[in-house]
Amino acid sequence: MTTKLLVPRLGEGVDELTVVKWLKAEGDSVHELEPLLEVETDKVVTEIPSPASGILLRIEVGENTAVEVGRVLAWIGQPGELLAEAGPARPEAAAKVDPLPERTKSVAQREPVDRQPGFLSPVVRKIAAEHNLDLRQVRGSGLNGRITKQDVLAHLAGRPAAPVASGSDTEARGTLLPITTVRSQIAERMLASKQTSPHVMTVMEADLHRIAAHRAANKAAYEADGVNLTYTVYFMAAIAAALKVHPLANASWTDEGLLLHAEINIGMATSLGEQGLIVPVLQRVDELSLLGIARGVNDLAHRARTKRLRPFEVRGGTFTLTNHGIGGSLFAMPIINQPQCGILGTGAIQKRPVVVSDGAGNDALAIRPMVYLSFVFDHRILDGASADAFLSQVQERLENWSA
Repeated sequence: MTTKLLVPRLGEGVDELTVVKWLKAEGDSVHELEPLLEVETDKVVTEIPSPASGILLRIEVGENTAVEVGRVLAWIGQPGELLAEAGPARPEAAAKVDPLPERTKSVAQREPVDRQPGFLSPVVRKIAAEHNLDLRQVRGSGLNGRITKQDVLAHLAGRPAAPVASGSDTEARGTLLPITTVRSQIAERMLASKQTSPHVMTVMEADLHRIAAHRAANKAAYEADGVNLTYTVYFMAAIAAALKVHPLANASWTDEGLLLHAEINIGMATSLGEQGLIVPVLQRVDELSLLGIARGVNDLAHRARTKRLRPFEVRGGTFTLTNHGIGGSLFAMPIINQPQCGILGTGAIQKRPVVVSDGAGNDALAIRPMVYLSFVFDHRILDGASADAFLSQVQERLENWSA
């Protein structure tokens, strides 16, 4: 008996996802719960397991295609088994039939968007609304001229969305790489953030010798519990403590007023290598112990890199931490993750000679592990003095660490 693989609902309010990559081809053997394909929603790439063992008889939805929850993705069964429920035609063949009755064609020709088969994805509608864009001006490159996210972003950037023809000037200059779904969403959100809020940056440095000593004394004990005690854990704890003292840094701008968030939910930018990055969110950080923060950071980072995050785990953040220093960068100007007030970037930790003073006011040189803290904030919410006060609180918590 054949088994249908349906588009699952991956979270509340998630009505659509995009097929990113099939991990098996038609005719391949599959085992129950074996990863069958990768899908993406809200910048989360998730593996979908096979619901049964058998042969992947037919794939109904191609890669880079948006589909609604409940649609059939594929059929699994035994060799030679008939797909009675599937019908003889694939979606590609069925799409060649003009779905519009003759009397509506003149209207459709005047309104290109109305001719799109199926539906416009929510993200396409959202981008169009944010930029007051008339979608009738956008040329669709999807199936039967459907408008995709890439088409809208390309139109906004003022460049053609159509593939470059062989022998063109662009081809002669180099290789044109296709834009991945994740990269497209990163571009969309970064551009929207810069257009939404005035970005201002303030930079301070922190002496981490107390943090380094605490980490050295406790790292082995944490490892015995299966937890990696990273510097990110301390940064998260320091940010949470500072946000409790300065709640405006944990706010969002709205037309009705400043929304002071009741919870402190900190997103941590996690690199996915060439695939881009993702920002999973650790909830209610201020209520967690250092061990609890470490467990949460480890878990989210691991599942982000193994494509096992759930959609709700990248939502609801009220502040963001990005560790750009992992690649050796000393300081940088990160972009705010909307609609948050700010983002804190931490640079590479370097041992440097610094001047230290004792209780009697005597100065001396000491070698200390130092880090630059780059705080980028929404100038609509915070002014320079309040931003510096928040960052000073983070600095103080790091430099005077006590568990």
